[in-house]
Amino acid sequence: MFKIFGRKSDERGEGEFLEIAVTEPVDCMGDFTFNFHWQHQGEKLDPSWKIPGNDLTFSEVVEHLKSGGNVRINGDAGHRLGSSMGVDLQYFGGSGSDLPVGDIYVEGDVDTRMGISMTRGSIYVKGQVKEPMGNVVEVKSRQNGYRQFRSITDIVSNGFDGDKVIGCQFAGKKFIIHDGTVKDTVGARLDVDVDIVKKGDVDLSTGILMRQGSVRIQGNTGKNTGALLNGGTIIIEGNTDDFTAIDMIKGTIIVNGDAGKFLAANKKNGMILAKKGSPIPPASEKPLQSEDQQLLISNGFNPHDFKKFE
Repeated sequence: MFKIFGRKSDERGEGEFLEIAVTEPVDCMGDFTFNFHWQHQGEKLDPSWKIPGNDLTFSEVVEHLKSGGNVRINGDAGHRLGSSMGVDLQYFGGSGSDLPVGDIYVEGDVDTRMGISMTRGSIYVKGQVKEPMGNVVEVKSRQNGYRQFRSITDIVSNGFDGDKVIGCQFAGKKFIIHDGTVKDTVGARLDVDVDIVKKGDVDLSTGILMRQGSVRIQGNTGKNTGALLNGGTIIIEGNTDDFTAIDMIKGTIIVNGDAGKFLAANKKNGMILAKKGSPIPPASEKPLQSEDQQLLISNGFNPHDFKKFE
């Protein structure tokens, strides 16, 4: 069973709480995509399914967050907690833009990929968060006894809101992340003219669905770098894993190394500059133009050995 309590009398004074009791971790709670429902059409997870051991559905949790309510998980949370949290997804009839949401509180630990592609709200965790985590950084918590995480995209788009970010700093228009964690989906859905710099390696889907601005990774990235990129620039100082620029719409990707296999699969437009890569036709290797060389130089790279894939 679940209960909705009245407005919480904490220092923020926001949101009604939806209580979820779990005896073991449940994946995809507060997941606005329902584990990428458009790919499996409900075989892996359907919004109408009930959360194990509870009388509420996965959809009811998401709708409660959309209404500004808070969710408390009394136990450990599984993988992909709060995935795309704060996005009014077009697949489910939404606008495709961000929307204000409530917060998630976890009384235990959280498994990997917490907050992938997350754009709004906070996740409060009493225990540990397993890496890779998602598009989030830790801020000084507003709630005693909890660690607080906010979306990277939210911070650079909407401001600090008085939060002190841990292991990060602004330097002019640059938001520099040096918190020592491995993340997925860094800069997801970025649509402001700001530069995100992440020191160290990251994992999946860097810059997914970006529209403007830039994301620079001072290390290597995992699969699907620049997936569905729709503007802006992604710069990788190391190598990327396979499927770089998959479903890319427009924009620029620079890889100072190997861009992997299946490069530019189903790419619509945009440009990829890399020292090495195995593209999927119709994308193919093209000679560098003078403007391509200048772009590389302006971003701190020697154009020698770079190739162009369009």
